[in-house]
Amino acid sequence: MKALIVCYSYSGNTYRVAQGIQKLTGAELCQIFPSQPYPVVFSQLLEQVKREVKTKYRPPLIGNLRSPREFDTVFVGSPNWCGTIAPPLASWLRGNDLSGKWVLPFASHCGGVAGDISGDVAALCPKAQVGPALEVLGDGGGRLEEIVALWLENALGPYVQGGNRNAS
Repeated sequence: MKALIVCYSYSGNTYRVAQGIQKLTGAELCQIFPSQPYPVVFSQLLEQVKREVKTKYRPPLIGNLRSPREFDTVFVGSPNWCGTIAPPLASWLRGNDLSGKWVLPFASHCGGVAGDISGDVAALCPKAQVGPALEVLGDGGGRLEEIVALWLENALGPYVQGGNRNAS
């Protein structure tokens, strides 16, 4: 399996989860950033995020905008903002063709609104096979490796066992 991890992380929690996935898979890790950073003050951040999610705003990105072309599996990560993926990850997904790829979403959260992370990713890349999402509270703490390993076993099981990409 040739895999890429693409993530947007506001506070570092999602990036830590991405590092946990990288440690267990050996996948290449690419972090993306919006061209305009998000506010540090929580009330301002929440107001902006709510507005962007509602209007489906897709910010321009900077950073190592790695193409997924040469990879058959792409892990995509984001904080869970208002029950969905953060706009920077939505921008990356919209800007890349993931047709025929095995896409595995992951998100960090702080106990807020639950959402359908897999469904949201699938809507942005309808020609990809999207697996079950991993949702981690905070950065996973001391159990991160165990949490990621269990998710990988469940999410990649169908892929590894004969390449049945339709199982999720």
